[in-house]
Amino acid sequence: MNINSPPVTIRASRDDDVEAMLAIYRHHIARGVDPSLMHDAEMPDPDDIRKRRRAMRKRHIPHLVAEIGGAVVGYAYAVLFRKRPAYRYTLKHSIYIHPDHLNAGIGRVLLPALIDACAAAGYRQMIGYVEAGNTPSLKLHASCGFKEVGQLPAVGYKFGHWIDVVMVQRSLGAGGTTPPDVWLTADGVS
Repeated sequence: MNINSPPVTIRASRDDDVEAMLAIYRHHIARGVDPSLMHDAEMPDPDDIRKRRRAMRKRHIPHLVAEIGGAVVGYAYAVLFRKRPAYRYTLKHSIYIHPDHLNAGIGRVLLPALIDACAAAGYRQMIGYVEAGNTPSLKLHASCGFKEVGQLPAVGYKFGHWIDVVMVQRSLGAGGTTPPDVWLTADGVS
């Protein structure tokens, strides 16, 4: 972001943000090769998104939006990495930026805010899956402390070609250096 760019505000998402988030998501479904969007599933409806957000809040999992001048220009959230109790301290995240604001520094504000919020909620690890050819996203994740921990060759097929995926990970808070907090129960609810 340059000094003349309007400020980016990060806040918890609200139900009235759902339509803006869906518009961003629709763009990435139609044009992007994000590994989590490889399926040809039906577009979630607004009520489904609202229910997901409520479930995340119940588990103290952040769901954030980035705004410029009151308009949603991106969003980021995390979900449990796996549903089994042993994995309850690990999250998988997603981040989506409005197509008119790609490469404008929104991710450099939004992703660190998500990391901080997840660490503050007591989670210990964050995983991400990035399309191997998405150099800007890989650089963003590296700048936020993510390390490449694996490659998944040819796991997606979209736009007539196979997609390779890079798995990235970073510790949150104390990471794996100390036992987890006891407040996080097996279902992720304190």
